[in-house]
Amino acid sequence: MLGNMNRDKYITTAELAKMLGISRVSVHKKIKSREIKAIAMGRNYVVEKDSLPSQIRERIQEKKKQTVEEIIELGEKPKADLEFQKELWRAADRLRGNIDVSEYKHVVLGLLFLKYVSDIFYQRRRLLEEWVSDSKNKEYYLSNEKDRKLIIDDKDQYQSIGVFYIPETARWEYLRQHAFHQDIGRYLDEAMDAIENENPKQLKGVLSKIYTRTQLEPQTLGELVNIFSKLKFDDDITYEKDVLGRVYEYFLGQFASAEGKRGGEFFTPRSIVQVLVEILEPFENARVFDPAIGSGGMLVQSREFLKMHKKDPTKISFYGQESNPTTLRLCKMNLAIRGIFGQIELGNSYYDDKFPDLRADFVLANPPFNAEWEPGRLSDKDPRIKYGTPPSGNANFMWIQHFLHHLAPNGIAGFVMANGALAVSGREGEIRKKIIEEDLVDVILACPPKLFFNVSLPVSLWFLTKNKKNGRFNERTEKTLFIDARDSFESISRKQVIFNAEHIKKIVGTVRAYRGEQGAKEYKDIAGFCKVASLEEIAKNGYVLTPGRYVGVAEEEDDGIPFTEKMQKLETELKQYFKEGEKLEKEILENLGKVKV
Repeated sequence: MLGNMNRDKYITTAELAKMLGISRVSVHKKIKSREIKAIAMGRNYVVEKDSLPSQIRERIQEKKKQTVEEIIELGEKPKADLEFQKELWRAADRLRGNIDVSEYKHVVLGLLFLKYVSDIFYQRRRLLEEWVSDSKNKEYYLSNEKDRKLIIDDKDQYQSIGVFYIPETARWEYLRQHAFHQDIGRYLDEAMDAIENENPKQLKGVLSKIYTRTQLEPQTLGELVNIFSKLKFDDDITYEKDVLGRVYEYFLGQFASAEGKRGGEFFTPRSIVQVLVEILEPFENARVFDPAIGSGGMLVQSREFLKMHKKDPTKISFYGQESNPTTLRLCKMNLAIRGIFGQIELGNSYYDDKFPDLRADFVLANPPFNAEWEPGRLSDKDPRIKYGTPPSGNANFMWIQHFLHHLAPNGIAGFVMANGALAVSGREGEIRKKIIEEDLVDVILACPPKLFFNVSLPVSLWFLTKNKKNGRFNERTEKTLFIDARDSFESISRKQVIFNAEHIKKIVGTVRAYRGEQGAKEYKDIAGFCKVASLEEIAKNGYVLTPGRYVGVAEEEDDGIPFTEKMQKLETELKQYFKEGEKLEKEILENLGKVKV
């Protein structure tokens, strides 16, 4: 909105209202009464900060000071607590000002990453200092101070155990000392450069160097540094990775929500990812591939699944591809925080498949829905388009064939897809028919609307498998499980719903029962919720995969009241309503007659 104006000098009415704790209407009244000078920008105004009365400028500064002080209290709270994450977010968000949220997320997430890698570096450094000074430590003890320093500063002592080596000018304490320097942006950018240069294999080109260019005032950047200084990632290294991972993920989710539809391009809500991973059940030594990786949540949850089931989370191979370089950086930071270093490549999956020979045990993805693409850019011999070339106006079945192409002989794919793909006709319908006839469709799950941030587009989860006969689970040849989970949700806001733990348990339990897994209950069709349909039945329904067509309508519970009794009660109530209506109509006519024209 501010165009080419110097944002540092101006503040929007919305931001001024937020800082003063009053309504925008009140700010506009102050503008009209000339208490506040403003410049008209269309229907809105911007206010020159220096023109504000001194008492208002003082209130703004006091509000900022209060925000920073609140963070000091946060440092005393348990960091695993969700309220801690929420309050940390609120504090950081209050300092955003009128900067666009898509820019602000890189500022904040970059600082979070910088703080974390510094703290883990400090932790390792303190340990080395103790070891080289401890005469009882036969492996590390050194009597000479100069030799001790060599060990403490040896990069291999850090990088060999997966800790990033942080140069002195990139360490958090150094940056904190310069937090309120006018050139704090330059210090931060140089810190990011230095860390990348010291750890090129994992981080080259990953960290955002945007702090010199950001529209945030240097003072606000300094206050953000102070806010994150209250976070202490210096206890147990594994525990702290989980803590920061949760904070980072929470912030990603909040930024995705704030960006609305654009946010869905880099972040898949956690409950959807949980359902996908719980149904796929990744195992040790598996190859997991996400060709539309976004911020990496699918890979993070796959690793978490192994940890929860007492398996070794380091024994899993990750592959990913992302077409947006900015999103790729978010992803690599998200994975690095958790100690995940897979093969993640930049490139457009349609035209530049970076893993042509990869056959993965699991393919997980949330690809762009209904996207336009250019089929003419593919070779006629492209092995991925086995079932036909989708139209240029919609790449949904390009993605689906891409997933199938990358599956190993016993591989399973689980992905999010727009509901249109379930029943679309024409060329796409023919592709879907061929995929069904090859008996690749294992499970189709209809989801409730509003699972994604600020987007009501209904979606479904597809699970395709290369081997229903003698793979990991029981034989399911020529069978498909349909689940209608459109009524299984918990509202967390007016604009968004989630699958809660009970919903996930019910959905996953149903799939495991269908697959005959050990410990699962015996599978039964439930009217209105789930149904196992044969390939013949699907063919009779025109190869449409909409779950509602198969599961039917849920049976109503018998309340024990006879039908005739219900009808008599309904008839009595209707007669009473008609009687009251006649009485009201009579009163209205009488009152109208008394009105003098």
